[in-house]
Amino acid sequence: MIPSEFAHILLPAIVAISLVLMLVRPRGIAEFWWISGGALLLIALRLIPLKLAGRAVAEGTNVYLFLIGMMLLSELAREQGVFDWLSFLAVRGAKGSRSRLFLLVYLVGTVVTIFMSNDATAVVLTPAILVVVRKAKISPLPYLFVCAMIANAASFVLPISNPANLVVFRTGMPPLGQWLLAFGLPSALSIAATYAVLRVYFRNDLRESMESEVTPVTLTAEGKMVLAGLGLMLAILLAASATNKALGLPTCLAALMITAAVSVKSKSNPLKLFGEISWGTLLLVAGLFILVDAAASQGALRFTHEWLASAQTLAPAAAALVVGFGVGIGNNLVNNLPLGLIAGGTIQAAHVHGLLANATMIGVDLGPNLSVTGSLATILWLIALRREKLEVSFWKFLQVGAIAMPIALAAALGGAILMARL
Repeated sequence: MIPSEFAHILLPAIVAISLVLMLVRPRGIAEFWWISGGALLLIALRLIPLKLAGRAVAEGTNVYLFLIGMMLLSELAREQGVFDWLSFLAVRGAKGSRSRLFLLVYLVGTVVTIFMSNDATAVVLTPAILVVVRKAKISPLPYLFVCAMIANAASFVLPISNPANLVVFRTGMPPLGQWLLAFGLPSALSIAATYAVLRVYFRNDLRESMESEVTPVTLTAEGKMVLAGLGLMLAILLAASATNKALGLPTCLAALMITAAVSVKSKSNPLKLFGEISWGTLLLVAGLFILVDAAASQGALRFTHEWLASAQTLAPAAAALVVGFGVGIGNNLVNNLPLGLIAGGTIQAAHVHGLLANATMIGVDLGPNLSVTGSLATILWLIALRREKLEVSFWKFLQVGAIAMPIALAAALGGAILMARL
């Protein structure tokens, strides 16, 4: 048994090192190995009780089910050509204009993020868009950045748009009507501001025309079933959200039913889809729950509680800006999932509601547009690019994010402040 005086030093050190290794990825080792390894080390060294670790993992059940359902539906849509079809529609609608294609890809990414979560945009839409722009023989960078940026900019339109929403409000998700009232205008401003910045930043790449002749893609009967199933699932999730029910189980069950129906229709083996799910992502999230709860058990939330309390002494608008930008920048130091867990625990412990809680939520979701380390969706986006033999460096992303994130975050927080005054 490690003496308590050493445990108080060793535990936060293991947590911090695990988070740093997740972000740095030495030797290209996947993120979940570092986080789950750190969690197992805490348990093995008896720095946290096994009961606490089990409780921490159980807290994430709603998030795991949500992620499984969304990843399964994303893979099903990919297998049935739904994303290829959407990408083809975008190119056909562009009519040889790169700027028009840019707008259409942005709109497609917005819709996918809102209704299928930002991870679907990062993991599945990104490769589909890349295939399209390669066929059109144009630079892929502006369109790839669209996928990365809109995955965060539109991720608080609905509770289902980002798993981080479930993390922050895991014990008190606002009903759908209240959510839309609080985040409707901020989301619209976030989406519009991000588009404006990207459009100006990549203006030179978008001036010329492009080849508009691409191989037509027809949506199969199974693909149409997937779309119909997505519509049904959306109705179920909106109903669950409106009645303040947990979203994980309905998402997972709906995905399983849609997958079963499409597999029967196409006479295909659904087990292949389960093999494509990123199970490592679930281990990553479970490990993060353990690390954050371990840090909380050592009083780490006391510092965030004190910081939030000091912000509350400011005028409401100033407090919202300080909290929103503080959380937004903090995402890029430790990733938005652990920060979302910390922020959620803090606002719950401090009984914070209204504008400050909304500003925290906006910072968690939109702040990751600053750098590639900011969110799980952006990390998954990078992984998707690496599979296609493409690299976007930390500094290249930062060049765009340092302009796009602060402008969009200021606009979104301004919208939240305005809504709070009405």
